[in-house]
Amino acid sequence: MRKLRKLLVLLRNPVYRRGLLHGVGATTEHRHFLSRQKFMTVLDAGANKGQFSLAVRAQFPRAQILAFEPLSEPAAIFRRLFGQDRCVTFFSIALGSQSGKQVIHISRRLDSSSLLPIGDLQSKIFPGTEEARTEEIRVECLDSILAGRDLPAPVLLKVDVQGFEQHLLLGAEETLCRVSTIYIELSFVPLYHGQALAGDIIQWLQARNFALAGIYNLAQDPTGKTVQADFHFERRDAGAAL
Repeated sequence: MRKLRKLLVLLRNPVYRRGLLHGVGATTEHRHFLSRQKFMTVLDAGANKGQFSLAVRAQFPRAQILAFEPLSEPAAIFRRLFGQDRCVTFFSIALGSQSGKQVIHISRRLDSSSLLPIGDLQSKIFPGTEEARTEEIRVECLDSILAGRDLPAPVLLKVDVQGFEQHLLLGAEETLCRVSTIYIELSFVPLYHGQALAGDIIQWLQARNFALAGIYNLAQDPTGKTVQADFHFERRDAGAAL
């Protein structure tokens, strides 16, 4: 029933329908968060096939989107989907705390791939997400990519990088001064080896003047224990990021 409701939502919106033609279903579960916001720039870290960028485009037709996705298969789909959109810039890289080449652990379900080894708990709670192979990819710091680039405000940083959040944020400290809102998927339990958990990231962001403003899309294990969620942070001095 939930899938049917989502399909009906996708079919009613012309932007979403265009995504379906490319095999991309927009992440309509983020509509409640996006509908309460207004952004002129969106940094989509962990863009995959463009599911979140598609939701952004439907909500903010004039927003500038900068998307980052290192895996070639979803990257090719993203490029086909947004190839004619002059307000979208795509980077075929991962984001981390330092530049260079790193090995990514590719999941059988591509959107669960990570620069951290996939843990047993991840594949136990989310069957079909175990590692299928590895691949060497390029990693860059967000600060170096965006240095000198104009980012019209307000700016949203969306992060969905499967346990690599802390590394990405460490390479984006200068960029955070230009960001008004962060929307980031965090885990309460270790799904990837070496990942920072939600409490650590919340504390880190609070120390950099971001306040927790909302929690969305709680994911639970078979026992009903919450293991993951999307966290919404707002800069306390939002005017300074404009």
